[in-house]
Amino acid sequence: MITKGQKINERYEIIRSIGEGGMANVYLGYDAILDRNVAIKVLRGDLSNDEKFVRRFQREALSASSLAHPNIVEMYDVGEDDGLYYIVMEYIEGKTLKQLLKKRGTLTLSEAIDIMLQLTEGMAHAHDSYIIHRDLKPQNIMIKDDGQIKITDFGIAMALNATQLTQTNSVMGSVHYLPPEQASGKGSTIKSDIYSMGIIFYELLTGSLPFKGDNAVEIALKHMRDPLPSVREINPAIPQSIENIIIKATAKNPKNRYDNVRSMHQDLLTALDDDRMNEEPYKYKYPEHEEPKKKVEEKKEEIIELEEPKEEKIVDTEENIKEEKSSKKSKIVIIILSIIVALIVFAFVFVIFILPTFSEKEVKVPDCTGLKVSTCQNRLEEAGFIVNSKIESVASDEIEKNRVVRTNPSANRNAKEGSVVTIYKSSGDETFVLEDYTGRNYIEVKTILSTNYGLNVNVEKRDVGSNDEEFGEQEIIGQSLAAGSHVKAGDTIILYIPNIVDVFPNMSALGWSEADAQAFCDEHNLILKVEQQETDEVEPGKIIDQNRAPDSPIVEGQTFTITVAVKPKEPVVSEKPEETGPSDEVNTDTDTEDKKDENITNTTE
Repeated sequence: MITKGQKINERYEIIRSIGEGGMANVYLGYDAILDRNVAIKVLRGDLSNDEKFVRRFQREALSASSLAHPNIVEMYDVGEDDGLYYIVMEYIEGKTLKQLLKKRGTLTLSEAIDIMLQLTEGMAHAHDSYIIHRDLKPQNIMIKDDGQIKITDFGIAMALNATQLTQTNSVMGSVHYLPPEQASGKGSTIKSDIYSMGIIFYELLTGSLPFKGDNAVEIALKHMRDPLPSVREINPAIPQSIENIIIKATAKNPKNRYDNVRSMHQDLLTALDDDRMNEEPYKYKYPEHEEPKKKVEEKKEEIIELEEPKEEKIVDTEENIKEEKSSKKSKIVIIILSIIVALIVFAFVFVIFILPTFSEKEVKVPDCTGLKVSTCQNRLEEAGFIVNSKIESVASDEIEKNRVVRTNPSANRNAKEGSVVTIYKSSGDETFVLEDYTGRNYIEVKTILSTNYGLNVNVEKRDVGSNDEEFGEQEIIGQSLAAGSHVKAGDTIILYIPNIVDVFPNMSALGWSEADAQAFCDEHNLILKVEQQETDEVEPGKIIDQNRAPDSPIVEGQTFTITVAVKPKEPVVSEKPEETGPSDEVNTDTDTEDKKDENITNTTE
């Protein structure tokens, strides 16, 4: 039982438990020598008592420790302390992909593609080093708060597969992602990892597993014989190009799958292009269930026997009996000779290759961090190692240029005396020049900048009007650092994508009529108020003015007032009296009558 404060190998102090599994318990630990937090996996149960497994595990873990990629958890150390077999790894603050799926249910299409792009990048790197994971599943994929994923459990997965372990917890957790060839007992290839990634992609998009059952055998049989349920039947919004990737990756016949992970990665990069989204469903080139040749030959023989007429049996003569006995003796001699040759070959391989591995002395690799290359070479040779003549260069903003950054195998790790150690020296801060990413897909650009150059890439939405230039949903419309800027790993860049907002158009400039405005208001749930203005300058019925400024955002339910042009009314012209004498007389008489009225009024007063 491991307790808090316990030290493993007088170096790694246990802080707390952070997880338990069928194969190992995981602890947060502190590396007292390198002053850093680490994750420590301690093998549990029958595994630590299985000598064959332990040897295989240590060998595979050391092999996996050579992997250096942003999407693969780095392995620092492998060892044993008082019967505890452990591996020390990079500590990742985050959750597993399985925990994220339990919390979220499903992921958005862009999130799922982003995760798969990182997953295929990491696995392509592993396959380039001839390392197959064999147990890819969401439980073995960590995801950080910034969205970066880390693939873990390489050493354990490879060792488990090699020793054919069948612990219930392990099988039930892995069988949901098990390739048909592994389920049928055949060997694993890189295409086996591709199948598992296809099942993971299916789960990210649907929130469920394609094959379920009451036990591991039932689920494994479904992987071997049942067709994969359609992703688009569950969610019709998923493009056909995405479903095609899943169909191709999860083909039961490995010949129908992607040839390698990089091909799958390239497909993911272009899957959302306009010319691909509605492509034809993927059709398998080879039969999914190929009948074994032996059964085919047996069936052929049965058909021949049915077609050929039966002949009468011929009684064996004494000569025939002698020939048959002689033939049998020859076969027995050949079998015995074959067994002897096989034993000789096995003994030779055991003595030359296997036996030395048990007797070779292990030595701790010296820590050369920050030293001159020549000093490091001397230390390694004094410790009994052979130094690789090729010195590798890596960018570092912490180690002075031309000083040692690290070694492979890494410092303080046990390695066979006489094995080759590679030195990595600092090339200083590595910078590169940014391009203009406007108009490109932000998922593709984010993957390139974060994976290849180590930038922190944030994505933000920027409002654009619905009347502006048309933008794709995932199209970059701007970036926080201008093209031509020099950046290095760890720098941050913001990619802006469109947040399309509905805005008012300039109706008068567009020559809209009252009917056009009414249709617009009906579409956007606005209340239309119409005012009129007499004018000869604008065609009657056309809009002259509006109370909401063009390009201002639309709010449902608000009142929208427009001013519509109407034809001016014609002025009323009264008839003028003729200018004649009688008219003057009439006016005079009227004046006289008015005067009389005034006199009467005055008299009354």
